Amino acid sequence: MLKRKTLFPILALIMLLSVFVTACGGTNNASSNKSTATTEATTAPSTEPTAAPEASAAEMRSYETTKGTVQIPVKPQRIITDYYGGELLSVGANVVGVEPSTFDNPFLKDLLTNTQDVGAPVNAEKALELTPDLIVVMYDDNYDALSKIAPTIHIPYGTATNIYETVKLFGDIVGVPDKAEQFIADFEKKAAEGREKLKGVVNENDTFGIYELTDKGELWTFGNNAGRGGQALYNALKLKMPTKNSNDNQTLQLSMELLPEYAADYMFLTTYDPDKKGDKLKELKESPVWNGLDAAKNDHLFYNDFDTYYRYDPIAITAQIDLFVDMILKRNGKK
Repeated sequence: MLKRKTLFPILALIMLLSVFVTACGGTNNASSNKSTATTEATTAPSTEPTAAPEASAAEMRSYETTKGTVQIPVKPQRIITDYYGGELLSVGANVVGVEPSTFDNPFLKDLLTNTQDVGAPVNAEKALELTPDLIVVMYDDNYDALSKIAPTIHIPYGTATNIYETVKLFGDIVGVPDKAEQFIADFEKKAAEGREKLKGVVNENDTFGIYELTDKGELWTFGNNAGRGGQALYNALKLKMPTKNSNDNQTLQLSMELLPEYAADYMFLTTYDPDKKGDKLKELKESPVWNGLDAAKNDHLFYNDFDTYYRYDPIAITAQIDLFVDMILKRNGKK
């Protein structure tokens, strides 16, 4: 048995060691919890869009629409749309979902490698999977369902009437007015270069017409804002319409009897023929009226790809400038 004098120092030592171990254990636990929390905050997957450096994803602003005021991100990072893919891409937006025919647009294919088909109208379940922070639609078929997924803007067809209004509109929506300004500057530069190339090649009084043949044999003519290259031909290159054409009627159906009155010195034809039958185009080419036109006699008829010239988004319009210039130069023996 230990003596009392010996026992007290031993008990004191045991108590001291106990306090030291407890303290160390407490410190280690606190450090461990802090580390875990930090790791979880760093590595846990997030379903929220990553915010741009300029603005937090929480930053919102009011945007007036046909459906009323909508709170949208100041800098949206993941956008789904139906028919406004090219408009959004023109100002550098991250478009994660579009309707299927957008993938047929030859001017956008390289910009859609990470974009998914969301259907037409936009499928709500597919949209939900893509975790958008903004949805922009031309048609409001399922607006209510989409607006429950993310802020949704309805922009009816024809809201913007030219490339300038369009680019500024979408630059504002995406929160990048500077990119909109740069796109317009590049467009104007290309347009000026195109006009310069055509100087001395076409007569200032020459007229240029845009036409389309349908799979039902209907023949239409187009103005400067109905696709088919009108904005590039008339607004950018500033070439003249046939006298009877008017931008008041962006589309006008013609009979073969009336065609000579709406004919032009240069005539550009697209054919809407989804089944690739070719029968209606063959009939037109064999028509005495068609072959009797001055454009036919002067080899100034151009048969153009539908998907290439149907497009009217800012990226397509800009690219069409060079296409028209090259066609006209080549047909006139120029390079």
